Amino acid sequence: MNVQIMPAIRCPGNAVEGARALAGVFRDATVVEEHPGAAVVAVHGTRLCLVDGDDVETPNPSISALLKFDPTALGGEAEAIAYLDELYDRLSVGGVLMPLQEYPFSRRYAWVRDEVGFTWQLMLTDPAAEPRPFLTPSFMFGGVADGNAEPATNAWLDLFHGSGRGDLVRYGAGAPVAEGSVMFTDFRLNEQWFAAMDAGTFHDFTFGPGVSMMVLCRDEAEVERLRAGLSADPAAGRDGSCVDRWGVNWQVGLDDLAERLAR
Repeated sequence: MNVQIMPAIRCPGNAVEGARALAGVFRDATVVEEHPGAAVVAVHGTRLCLVDGDDVETPNPSISALLKFDPTALGGEAEAIAYLDELYDRLSVGGVLMPLQEYPFSRRYAWVRDEVGFTWQLMLTDPAAEPRPFLTPSFMFGGVADGNAEPATNAWLDLFHGSGRGDLVRYGAGAPVAEGSVMFTDFRLNEQWFAAMDAGTFHDFTFGPGVSMMVLCRDEAEVERLRAGLSADPAAGRDGSCVDRWGVNWQVGLDDLAERLAR
């Protein structure tokens, strides 16, 4: 199976202008596709799709972008910290969810919201850890989806070929969340890296259409197989859109973004 998976972010205003602005934030980013109503930007090699939206179906932190600042890949720790701090200033114009400081899991970390409402996690990583992409789409299972990070990712791993799990860290006894729930896990779907965690506390938000996962396939048979496997109700959805049993929105179609948007 050869598919491409990327977050599709609904943003108020013009998506093409938003993608151009986002590309200007990073040291390595390029707008690779532009179409009426949508654009794709590659950030350090990982693609994000921006789609014209409104003030109703807006992003929330359930799906974010995890940015890993690896000193071995960025010219040393001082340069990694400088780049992290630079992006913290540029990406936090919409607010700060977790301030830039030291946490038990990272000596320098922040979670911020950009001008269109999409959120970014910025983390200085241990240079001794296994290498990962700079940008990893991350799922947070909160609200009614809390506690489902493991069963959901297991189901996705079974559905997509070229899959496998990397790290899996659980909460232990005495934590302020349910023992055994997922503190962090990362995994590959069709050789693309993603991350997930349980929120641990109840939030007033969960997955929604503000950020969906776009799956672009090479043939119609693969479209139908993945759509059926991802949809909680295979008879529902239009134009390839579906919602899985955990509330994650997916858009599954052929690998021709311009044609799909024109429908």
